[in-house]
Amino acid sequence: GMATPEKATITLDAMKMLDPRQLKLDSVETERIITVLDETIAKLKLSSLIPHIIGSLDRLADMLGTEITNNLIEHQKLSNEMQHLLASSEEGDTMGAEEQRDCLCLLEQCLKRSVRDVLRLLLANPLRYQALKRRAWESQSPAEAFIKAFGEFRNFMLERLLTSPMKEEEQIQFMEDISLQIKKNNEAITALQAELAAAIQTQEEEIHKKDNVIKDLKTSIQDLTKNCKAAIQHIKQEGEKQQEEELQASQARCARLQQDIQQLEAQLNTLVQEHRVSELALRKRKCRGETEIGNWIQKYETDMEEKQAEYEEVSAAYAMEKAQKSLLTEKRAVLLQEYSQIEEERRICQIKKEEALKELANKTRAATCIQAFWRGYLVRRLFKPKRKKKKDKGKGKGKGKKTKK
Repeated sequence: GMATPEKATITLDAMKMLDPRQLKLDSVETERIITVLDETIAKLKLSSLIPHIIGSLDRLADMLGTEITNNLIEHQKLSNEMQHLLASSEEGDTMGAEEQRDCLCLLEQCLKRSVRDVLRLLLANPLRYQALKRRAWESQSPAEAFIKAFGEFRNFMLERLLTSPMKEEEQIQFMEDISLQIKKNNEAITALQAELAAAIQTQEEEIHKKDNVIKDLKTSIQDLTKNCKAAIQHIKQEGEKQQEEELQASQARCARLQQDIQQLEAQLNTLVQEHRVSELALRKRKCRGETEIGNWIQKYETDMEEKQAEYEEVSAAYAMEKAQKSLLTEKRAVLLQEYSQIEEERRICQIKKEEALKELANKTRAATCIQAFWRGYLVRRLFKPKRKKKKDKGKGKGKGKKTKK
């Protein structure tokens, strides 16, 4: 049967729970273990590059440096000794088994120490390690399967470390539910297979019955075929007779249509001649119209060129007058300023002149008064002694003359 929504939800949650990408590090110990495993994978990858680096040591010596190169050469010597010792043990050399085992243990320790030294020196410079990895990673390493298996082990450990007891119980329960579901599915499959066998047997019986029916139908079809042949022969004779009659009628209709076609062709020729004459007249009219249009266009272009030249002259004159106007405007502004200054000076001069005239009039009037007073004074002074003389003459001769002072 189809899975229910509840089962689908349980399955989806369980798959999310089992997916390592959904897990997160939740403790320092877990982070340390995973860090150790990651560093081990990195060292495994780097150690798998050592044979390729040794094979290309001539090209990589400058980049690696003297210390790493010497360690790699020493590692190569130890590897050769190990291979030679293993080959001699396989060939059955005279050396004793215990002595060979001691030599192998010693060489194995030396190789381990050599690999540790090389890895330490290579990892000391991350840039050099990245450059070596880019150059040598394309080559197939024999340890790639082991590195891949170790990576799967790392993921398995991560999953185990991050799986709590409750989640583990849920996973066990989920696996039990799956097993129970598989058992139920197998029982359902067995029952369905039995139903299928019964259905197949029933279908075979029905097929046997249908075969008998088919035989009867074939017999009736043969009889029907005979009857149909006779009917077809009769219909064919009737059809041939009707075809001959329709052929005669069609030939008569074709003759009439041919006559109509000839008449229409004559009318068409007449109309074509008339249309050609009218077309010729229209073409002449069109040519005259095009000639007139060309003349008008030429005249328009000439007039426009003249107008354009006149416009350019007027525009140039306008620009010149505009420049002169701006210049005169500037001069007018300057002159207006000077004129205002002159008017102000004139007004001030006029005021000073009026004040001077007033002062002059006052002075003139004062001078006139002074002069009149002075003249009166002189006249009085002039006529005063004469009056005294007349008085003295009238009073007596005994008195002496007074001298003029």
